[in-house]
Amino acid sequence: MKRVIVGLSGGVDSSVAAYLLKEQGYEVIGLFMKNWHDDSVTISDECPWLDDSNDALLVAEKLGIPFQTVDLSKEYKERIVDYMFNEYEKGRTPNPDVLCNREIKFDVFLKIALSLGADYVATGHYCRKDTIVKEGKEIHRLLAGKDANKDQSYFLCQLSQEQLAKTLFPVGELLKPEVRDIAKEQDLVTADKKDSQGLCFIGKVRLPDFLQQKLQPKQGNIIEIPSSEKKYQQKLPQFTSRREELEFLSNKYTYDASDGRVVGKHQGAHYYTKGQRKGLAVGGTPEPLFVIETDVETNTIYTGQGKKHPGLYRKALFISNDELHWVRNDLKLIVDEEMEVMARIRYRQPLEKALLYKVDSGMYVVFENDQSAITEGQFVAWYINDELIGSGVIS
Repeated sequence: MKRVIVGLSGGVDSSVAAYLLKEQGYEVIGLFMKNWHDDSVTISDECPWLDDSNDALLVAEKLGIPFQTVDLSKEYKERIVDYMFNEYEKGRTPNPDVLCNREIKFDVFLKIALSLGADYVATGHYCRKDTIVKEGKEIHRLLAGKDANKDQSYFLCQLSQEQLAKTLFPVGELLKPEVRDIAKEQDLVTADKKDSQGLCFIGKVRLPDFLQQKLQPKQGNIIEIPSSEKKYQQKLPQFTSRREELEFLSNKYTYDASDGRVVGKHQGAHYYTKGQRKGLAVGGTPEPLFVIETDVETNTIYTGQGKKHPGLYRKALFISNDELHWVRNDLKLIVDEEMEVMARIRYRQPLEKALLYKVDSGMYVVFENDQSAITEGQFVAWYINDELIGSGVIS
């Protein structure tokens, strides 16, 4: 009998995942990961880990499976929290959920599971996996979940073949309402529990409060750039090569204070991210202001009116080699090769047509349509049909 260790989070998805695996004849063990101790920055009672571990325990008891808690807060702090501070300090916006899957759930947790004699680990993610054989070798494919509203393949975009080989996604074939129905039928305490939001394992965090533990508040200017700014009107130059064109398209606009006017003050540029609208506290503009760029060197935030502001849009982005990741190594591009894909630059975004183009130093992703708020530090993931084949950090 194969042994599977399920990451029971205290939510409905992982509860049903454990139930389904037991039905399929696996020996199932539930493990709750405790990754966070500092309640001072979480917002009120959102996602208190005590309730969650309690719910996970009740589900394990109901299913009659062994249960234990592991404390991974040390690893979590080193690999996720410190990384986040570091990225914010550089003026980039990290995605902790993607990191958390790569570094914690499918690395630290996976190793613990294997040390407990597990053949697989399983989670409640809405995605699917299948295995094909190519040139005599097994290749694991990471596929979108069947429920298009809930598909979480994006969060797993950094997984490797070795990690996928050891992973099961029992709810990937189901729709969310079906998962809730199963939980109700089985009388699981998590059946009606609402989905957790906010940081992986931490819950809703007031980001400025969280970041202020490390990054000191520092007052700076909020500058508004008019959409008539001449940078936005420039004609496309004549390019001598494809690379030159891609470099041009992926370059972001650079601003200085003289390009616009000061409309307010902020408490630290590293607390803001591109495309952000809330938290600027500047009123009196016909359309709301959006952050179009932050500069942590000069501690300045540049904004523009309305979500159609040209400063928000760009057609291409670049990923450096050391931040480029292929789930499907066999499909990796070599220099000067290109590939048509569907891609997204954030979790909830519909997939968009794009072209990948490999160069010596990394890879360009060129979108058919201009993209709003391409943000350094976030992940771009690309797909062929419903298979996620690679990802990278936007540089």
